[in-house]
Amino acid sequence: MLKKLELARTLMRGPKLIILDEPAAGLNDNETDAMAGVIRRIRDGYKCSILLVEHDMRLVMGVCDRICAISFGRFLACGKPEEIRVDKGVQVAYLGEEEA
Repeated sequence: MLKKLELARTLMRGPKLIILDEPAAGLNDNETDAMAGVIRRIRDGYKCSILLVEHDMRLVMGVCDRICAISFGRFLACGKPEEIRVDKGVQVAYLGEEEA
């Protein structure tokens, strides 16, 4: 509830860009789904860009139009969710390498 209140206070200022740092931290799956809905409504209803810094890839893939993947400060890939999902460098960094 506190995260939603903070977002409401931010929206009152009429921002063009909102930066969300780990908005799903500490949330369970249902709360994360609800947060995804809030993020989509802000993006679409307020015509506001959102910069999302997040490790929950289900949330990222579900709300982002464009994703830049970074691992330990190193740029890996940038593109649409479907492009990031199949990028070999992203897969290795986030899922580990397959053993032969």
